[in-house]
Amino acid sequence: MFKEVKSNIYWVGSIDWNRRLFDELIPLPHGTSYNSYIIKGSEKTALIDTVDPTRKTDLVDNLDKLNVNHINYLVVNHAEQDHSGSIPAILELFPETQIVTDGKCKELLMSLLRSPEERFKVIKDHEVLSLGDKTLEFIFAPWVHWPETMLTYAREDRILFSCDLFGSHLATSTIMGADERTLYFEAKRYYAEIMMPYRTLIKSYIEKLDTLKIDIIAPGHGPLHIPTGFILNAYKDWVSEEIRNTVVIPYVSMHGSTEKMVEFLAEALTKRNIDVHLFSMTKTDIGDFAMALVDTATVVFGTPTVLYGAHPQIIYAAYVANLLKPKVKFASIIGSYGWGGKTIDQITGMFTRIKPELLAPVLVKGFPDDAAFKSLEQLADNILEKHKESGIVA
Repeated sequence: MFKEVKSNIYWVGSIDWNRRLFDELIPLPHGTSYNSYIIKGSEKTALIDTVDPTRKTDLVDNLDKLNVNHINYLVVNHAEQDHSGSIPAILELFPETQIVTDGKCKELLMSLLRSPEERFKVIKDHEVLSLGDKTLEFIFAPWVHWPETMLTYAREDRILFSCDLFGSHLATSTIMGADERTLYFEAKRYYAEIMMPYRTLIKSYIEKLDTLKIDIIAPGHGPLHIPTGFILNAYKDWVSEEIRNTVVIPYVSMHGSTEKMVEFLAEALTKRNIDVHLFSMTKTDIGDFAMALVDTATVVFGTPTVLYGAHPQIIYAAYVANLLKPKVKFASIIGSYGWGGKTIDQITGMFTRIKPELLAPVLVKGFPDDAAFKSLEQLADNILEKHKESGIVA
């Protein structure tokens, strides 16, 4: 069912209650939505984005219920198929429709969907498009999170159609604004999984958005933000350089030795008033792990030795941490081995996008003994000292 956003502006997307995996990678514990918006100007009508192709019937039904029989412009903020995948259906239903997007997005749509070149209207950064009594301004935002991404601003109505920026994977009937506590968690998770690698760029875009008067942020996934201060302030915090007095420990233990070390270190850190988050990587939701990385100061990888190196799930954890590029300042490695290996070189060799300072690893042969526990106490002291030097501990 469609929802009215403002006068002659409607949400016409689809709520996907049961989807549980995105891009065959990202868990969706609470489903998602694909947000599409129709804007009826006094002279022309525009559709902002479409929906995942598996849900195109919902979009078409909503347009039909609104008696939309003519679409002049289909504005495409992002070429990824969860936003663009129903473009072929819209072009077939509305043969007069022009696709309005930037040049890079045009190239991608022509390759991904074989969209016909003659249907495109290519626009430039900050170009405007009149619908009569409503004006759309296009704001290029490359690498949020693809190179062609742009935002669309409805000037008179003060609505920012932000595509993936400020989104959340959350299926809810309250699409016009969810409970802030619930939405904060889902928005942070979404930021961690998708937006965090582009933190520096996003910070600059948010600074530019401060010059606009925005009453509503209408993202491509999840509830709309009404008012906008909550999500803008959250993002300003996440993209800042601020880190917190926390340690994230992803770990795997095959026979209990590494787990004993992890538990001992966690207790030692807790006694030093450092917040600790443990993630057993054979069981954990990778989204929860990603979210914990957003503003942590330190990551400690706990791993047994498998053949000659780290457990594959810890290699994956290190890969994810490097890929998402969090603000982490310090890292270490703890674990057990049987006869040797190259665990340290293997994990640290993956740090190509992050540059944490490596604190003295603690690797022991077999089950940890008193000397190992003493080394873990020293590691806890070292972490505390580094947190003090960083100004996050008084």
